[in-house]
Amino acid sequence: MKAVSAKVTRALNLGSKVIAADNSGARIVKIVGVKRSGSKKGRQVPAKIADWVKVSVKEGRPDVKGKVFDAVVVRVKKPYRRLTGERICFTDNAVVLLKDEKGNPKGTQIKGPIAREVQERWKEVAKIASIVV
Repeated sequence: MKAVSAKVTRALNLGSKVIAADNSGARIVKIVGVKRSGSKKGRQVPAKIADWVKVSVKEGRPDVKGKVFDAVVVRVKKPYRRLTGERICFTDNAVVLLKDEKGNPKGTQIKGPIAREVQERWKEVAKIASIVV
């Protein structure tokens, strides 16, 4: 996975309930794991912007509710610093569900903005975004 060009703060713990920002049918999801975190085995690692996470759908359409999907974190409330010196934060925490291991999104559009760090790491997700901040 490509490195993120910012000094990103880890913001979302395991068990955090976040918004699904796409039109995949899920509305509220719970983070159950962080993939490729590079940490010691058994350690719980918080997720940051543009991380690949495992989520369980808590609210949404009946066909996706209760299922586990891969997702990408696209917005976090916690401020993080870019290398230009500016600090970025959003009004909510949000993820986009993925349909396969290659990073193709399950939905066809994303509601709200996504971070530029997501665009650098996940090109397919950024293609369906309306705004990149």
